[in-house]
Amino acid sequence: MKNIISRKWFGFAALLGCSVLTSSVVAQSFPAHEVNMIVNYGAGGTTDVATRALAQTMEKILGKSIVVQNKPGALGTLTPAYIARQKPDGYQVGVVTYSTVAIMPHLMDLTYTMKDFEFVAGFGRFRYGIAVNADSPYQTLDDLIAAAKEGKGLFFGTTSAPNNLAIFELTRLAGAKFEHISYKSGGEAVTALLSKNVQVIVQNPPDLIPHIKAGKLRMLASASPMRWPEFPEIKTIKEQGFDIEIDSWLGLAVPKGTPAAIVKVLEDATLKSMSDPALSARMTQMGVDPASLSAKQYLEILEKGYIEMGRAIKAAKIPRISG
Repeated sequence: MKNIISRKWFGFAALLGCSVLTSSVVAQSFPAHEVNMIVNYGAGGTTDVATRALAQTMEKILGKSIVVQNKPGALGTLTPAYIARQKPDGYQVGVVTYSTVAIMPHLMDLTYTMKDFEFVAGFGRFRYGIAVNADSPYQTLDDLIAAAKEGKGLFFGTTSAPNNLAIFELTRLAGAKFEHISYKSGGEAVTALLSKNVQVIVQNPPDLIPHIKAGKLRMLASASPMRWPEFPEIKTIKEQGFDIEIDSWLGLAVPKGTPAAIVKVLEDATLKSMSDPALSARMTQMGVDPASLSAKQYLEILEKGYIEMGRAIKAAKIPRISG
């Protein structure tokens, strides 16, 4: 009996050792060829430029080329849907953002859930600001809200779910009323504001900063949890009396079932890249706050955000997107 137990234990130990050895071999051999990195928004946008900067640094660490491709559409959800269907071998890496897994599931029917991915790491955080034309009569956020409450037909240029939430929440909390006009990009929304086709937009630093510094636009509030370092005197919406904070993060994911050893290689390469001061500086210049989040930390943010955004969207009575 003792010999049988010993043989069984030896067999189990050998199997465990083989598994550890296999995992180690996989990690050492990956990547054996180029890796594809899929961006969920169009070329030239903030997400695309930030991802390409990260990919350039990661190439040096991985020792293989990273081919960046764009699959925009459906408010950024086409790329996650694509990645979820790919072979789980680590060679198809997708930009799976906070918006696409924490916000959009509450607004539209999707072919994926958060459970369809192995998250790699988080590498950036977006900031949002509420802006009007420089010669707008609305000098403060209170001015804008007062006009909207009076029903003066204010048009809001909208581009994506996080941008929308700030205005929808103002509508709910302050009783303000805005007419919404959809645009495909932040650039289009800014052009509409500059040409006075809309009276207010909520956009990211790259879209707003050049025009604010040129004296063409005026920012009324930071819609993010923090003030913008470029304009530290401008208060957040929350500091101005409304419990509203819009957050969005950039991160990488691979298909569910990708071996843990491969995910770890990609995670380590991402985090090592984000420790490069040159890359952090480039992202800051793009208007993306650099982040260095492990797979576990990024997933925790997404899971918490899914719950919080679900409550906020329900409270704001934002309708689901059909079609």
